[in-house]
Amino acid sequence: MIRLVLILAIAFTYSLSIQAQEDNSISLTLKEFEDKVNKEGAKAQIIDARSFEEYQQNHLKGAINLNVSDEADYQKQVSKLKKNKPVFVYSIGNGRSKTLRKKLQSEGFSEVYELPGGFSNWVGSGKPVESATGSGLTSDQYNKLIQSDNIVLVDIGSKYCGGCKKLIPVIDSISQNHPKDLKVVKIEFFENKQLGIDLNINSLPTLILYKDGKIVWQKTGFSSTAVIEKEILAIQNKSASLEKPVSGH
Repeated sequence: MIRLVLILAIAFTYSLSIQAQEDNSISLTLKEFEDKVNKEGAKAQIIDARSFEEYQQNHLKGAINLNVSDEADYQKQVSKLKKNKPVFVYSIGNGRSKTLRKKLQSEGFSEVYELPGGFSNWVGSGKPVESATGSGLTSDQYNKLIQSDNIVLVDIGSKYCGGCKKLIPVIDSISQNHPKDLKVVKIEFFENKQLGIDLNINSLPTLILYKDGKIVWQKTGFSSTAVIEKEILAIQNKSASLEKPVSGH
């Protein structure tokens, strides 16, 4: 009996140890992540888990690009890293970076930190990046885009974002349903970094509905056609009620 209790205690302790190791990577705030990277300085081991095309466009300073799906490239890049030093990983959100983090941890890396909220959160929070693109649209240019007598639906996403791709048929369907009373504006987030900062966009995709240049609805993540149509109808009904003349007594 004592032996069984001892075995269970050891197993429980080991489980907590593994959990703590994983929590070490996912429980940091954005500032804590940034502070740890800055503490390592030029020697920081930063891995961009996105595609090479995404990496070329924008990336954290000092980051290397690592393709998890290419085993040969993965082994080549990982062999250059020190297992006893912190490793910082990121992707657009926390999809590919989570896969990479777990893989590195299983191979004996003692400290693996995942960028909270992903690269979109880093960019949207105004953190520094190495960029091959300009800042994109200015606030004035954006404000001109959303000026319309109709309702304006802004779709802020990325061609590399899985959730954003799922929205494409939804947005196309809504656009077809409203050829005369809805203006659709699509914004490529990573090509318009300053705009993302100005609009406080920290996650993709983000949908915004405007009426008379003012935000009346905003949603992060996937939204169905039915959900968006419901919001559009609510805006239309409210506008109609405001325009309806008040009958005299």
